[in-house]
Order: sequence, then C-alpha cells, then structure tokens
Amino acid sequence: MDSTHGNGRAASRTAVLVCQGRAVADGRTATGRFADPVAVRLLRPAERAVVDAVRAGTPPQGWQARTGYESVRACAEVAVPRTVAIDEALRERADGQLVVLGAGLDTRAWRLAALAGTDVWEVDHPASQQDKRRRLADAEVRPVARSVRFTPVDFAVDDLGAALAAAGHDAAAPTTWLWEGVVPYLTRDQVRATLAALTARSAPGSTLVLNYQAPSAAATAGRLLTRLLRNSITAGEPWRSRWRPERMAALLAEHGLRTRSDRDLLTLARSLDTPVATRASLRSGRVAVAELA
Repeated sequence: MDSTHGNGRAASRTAVLVCQGRAVADGRTATGRFADPVAVRLLRPAERAVVDAVRAGTPPQGWQARTGYESVRACAEVAVPRTVAIDEALRERADGQLVVLGAGLDTRAWRLAALAGTDVWEVDHPASQQDKRRRLADAEVRPVARSVRFTPVDFAVDDLGAALAAAGHDAAAPTTWLWEGVVPYLTRDQVRATLAALTARSAPGSTLVLNYQAPSAAATAGRLLTRLLRNSITAGEPWRSRWRPERMAALLAEHGLRTRSDRDLLTLARSLDTPVATRASLRSGRVAVAELA
C-alpha cells in the first residue's frame, strides 16, 4: 500500500519500481561496474517477491501479475546503465556537497564509498521521504556518506533554495547536483524553474548530473498503453516533458551550465554488455553532465 502525506499524495511508486530494478540486477549484471546491495533491503516483502521471481526467471500466471513482472524486468535493464553512468560521474566529482533532487529510494549515500567525504542533501516530496525513512529504519542501514540531510520539498508549493538553506546547504561552496528519474514527470516550466533555483545556489565549480528522456514514439506509446490499461504501478505518474539533446544543452546554457557529456542509455548498455531488449526506453533515456561555466 502507498504511504500518504497529509495532503493526500502517495509516496512515489516509480521510486519502488526503480529500486526493484536495481535489486534484480545486483550481483548479476555488469559486475565490477554495477552493484546495489542496499536496494533489496529497502523493499517490502511483496515487492521483494517480484524481484525474486525476475531473478529466478519464473514469470507468474495471469496478465496483471505478468505485467508487473515484466515492468520490473524491463526496469532492471534501464537501471543498470543509468546507475553506472551516474555513479562514475559522482566518483569523479562528488566531494563536499551533493544534492539529490527527487531522491526517491536512491541508495548512493548508503553504498557509494566515494561519498565518505561528502554531505548529502536528499530532496523529495514529504510523502516519499517519510516512506523512505521508514524503510531505512526497518532495514537498519547506515550511511557511508559523511552526513545525510533529509530535506522535504513539495515543488508545487515550496521554495527549493529556502529549504536547502534551512537544511545547512552552503551556496558559496561548489555543489554536485544529481537529478535522476525526475525530469520526465515535470512540465517544461517546472524544469526551468528548478534549474533556476539550483543554479542560484551553485558556486563556481558546481556540476549537474542529469537524467532525462528524449522524444520517442515507441516509448510514449508503451507508457500510454499502461495508463489506458491501468495495470502498471506507475500508471498514475505520467511523463510531462521530453527533451532533444540539443534543446537540453541550450536550456542548460541559458542557466550558465556547459554540457560536458550527454550519452544515451542504449549505447551505455551495449558498452557494458548488458541486455538491450527494451531498446526504446534505453535509446530515449540519457545522462548528461554539465558544469557551471
């Protein structure tokens, strides 16, 4: 069951799906480049059962259960190259301050040794953050980051800059910003507003690691079908914006960010020799790294 906040909003189900995907792949895919032993510990028993079925290769009977199974299997294919690209970018750059926007069930502060000297701010909707904190308490996992500061923000009503300032973020020091798995769920105006807020708190030397979706007719059709059938755990969380790489680079430049790299997940998956059955999602998913000019 979804946990809810006082305003009635449920914790993100997409966050659970992505966590399940990472749990499926841990120790099985791209070994040496990908690992997330914490992911499975954050899942509830019913959520783990699907992970176990996918890892065992035993699809359930019934189309609804099978759809959930296939969603987790496909998510694992996408999660691996995306996680590898982001982890490697953070190992190179995260030192001092890391802000994770829309953190969901991200586990990096609890598993990425490169963050030992880093203070991490996890920014997310209060409902999702409350759910995550309960899961962390139940799992009894301790962070490897120097500190983790949970910063609840409802982007519809709250000021990101004010929330970070209140949580001790230092706008005068360089910050690495991680924005993974969030941009597609925001309107273009919301994306622009968030970029303006984060660059306003970015000192010279700051970096943005950004995951977004490029336009894809096949990927859009697949998500539309799941919404119409209402048989996906993410059916109530539609995509609202997609960006062509050149348009994203131009948008980042408008906010003083120079794009250093921008790679599609399909190319990354092939370089890792991982499954590429979900080509549409892999081809449209991208990870960009931009630095404050």
